Amino acid sequence: MPNYNISISNLPERTEKPRNSGITMVMDKGVPLSHAEAYVESYGDYIDFVKLGFGTSVVSKHVKEKIKLYKKAGIKVYLGGTLFEAFVVRGKFDEYQKCIDSLGLDTAEVSDGSILMGHDSKCEFISKLAKNFTVLSEVGSKEEGIIIHPAKWTSMMKKELEAGSYKVIAEARESGNVGIFHKNGSAHTMLINRITNKIKPEDIIWETPQKPQQVYFIKLFGANVNVGNIGFEDVIPLETLRLGLRGDTFFTFLPEETKEKQF
Repeated sequence: MPNYNISISNLPERTEKPRNSGITMVMDKGVPLSHAEAYVESYGDYIDFVKLGFGTSVVSKHVKEKIKLYKKAGIKVYLGGTLFEAFVVRGKFDEYQKCIDSLGLDTAEVSDGSILMGHDSKCEFISKLAKNFTVLSEVGSKEEGIIIHPAKWTSMMKKELEAGSYKVIAEARESGNVGIFHKNGSAHTMLINRITNKIKPEDIIWETPQKPQQVYFIKLFGANVNVGNIGFEDVIPLETLRLGLRGDTFFTFLPEETKEKQF
């Protein structure tokens, strides 16, 4: 159990770093180095991955310094999958590998949310990168209105895990209104149920940028569900949701006799 400031009973047991479950993946959209330093000092124990979102690493300042900062705190860092696709669509996959290696990264994301890519080709990219990097692969389209059949979701996830992905990421974008969520941000429950009938939840990172989405998955899979696309400012609020120390999950982890008490 982590060394909390205040001792309180009946908190769910949280995994500790390096975690295989209970993962929190944070989206860095180009925060200044000084902010990153403050975030790591305050929240670093609760962050497992930082994604340098979409193509922000091309234009952000102090990228190498931030990568070193995150890695020193035991946080794995990787470039957003959109940048991987930007290299691939230009026929520059080898240059992409050299790029992430030169940045000192040990993690890579493979996605096909913006370009048309055969799934065999995607799995081949995963296998090549998995020889030297921890690979996260993203499943689902970034385009609103594109429906992927649940059987196809599970088939793709299974094949990508077999190809060498450490975890598969269930697409929702940073807005949380595509993929595993409806346009209004509510969970696509039938799809999620079908996915987890075939794929172990601990092998999936669910993109949950909105608080109700985080609540949904914590209630569904427990305190140690893997979630991603979390904002830095939401890391501590998310941790309180995981522990039942926020109204939305207050009774989730309490014993039945405690829930039934009246005061």
